[in-house]
Amino acid sequence: MKIRRILVSQPKPADAKSPYFELAESNNVHIDFRQFIHVEGLDVKEFRKQKVDILAHTAVVFTSKTAIDHFFRLCEELRVSIPETMKYFCVSESISVYLQKYIIYRKRKIFSGPSGKFPDMIDVMKKHKDEKFLVALSDIHKQEIPDLLDKYKFTYTKAVFYKTVSSDLSDININDYDMLVFFSPQGILSLKHNFPDFVQGEVKIGTFGGSTAQAVREAGLRLDVPAPTPEAPSMTMALDQFIKKFNKGQK
Repeated sequence: MKIRRILVSQPKPADAKSPYFELAESNNVHIDFRQFIHVEGLDVKEFRKQKVDILAHTAVVFTSKTAIDHFFRLCEELRVSIPETMKYFCVSESISVYLQKYIIYRKRKIFSGPSGKFPDMIDVMKKHKDEKFLVALSDIHKQEIPDLLDKYKFTYTKAVFYKTVSSDLSDININDYDMLVFFSPQGILSLKHNFPDFVQGEVKIGTFGGSTAQAVREAGLRLDVPAPTPEAPSMTMALDQFIKKFNKGQK
């Protein structure tokens, strides 16, 4: 049986020139897009359980724009007034510029990493070792963040401001699809949460990233299309190569 219908666990691309649309046309397949996970901000009661005193810190570390949104939302709900002396360390310049949505942008108190990667921001933070850092995170975050902060002996507090949860997919008939495509381990958890009786059978599964591939295997599922690879550095390239080869061998 040929691959005809694919479900991609991401929002539908806004760009009409997305390679997914080219993939669908060149292989005569139908692709649906649906977010399997979404972000929810913690409420005041949930945040207080962490017993974090925001004003006991002199600097805040942001790794995403989402973290900025939920940090300032919770500060408002908690009626916490952030002093003008607070310093902000952002993993990239685009994230630091996003701060203008909430504060007056001043170079003397906003610092950004050079590459968008947390390890590279450590060198910036080393110049301010005396600060007491508050690291605004999701409930699911890279372990390298606290590992690096511990390694270089920063004074810091991890605080969760938002969480990643499974979306409601009850309107989807998962058995309508010949292939499912995932981009995070949380997407696999959402599949199991929404469709506890799901049996893979002949359904193909594609993943992007090593951790997502591992999550598929740990869930007892079969991984058919891993990406990236040297031959297919993108998910769409991997799918294109697999579908062409697979469909050619089917009646």
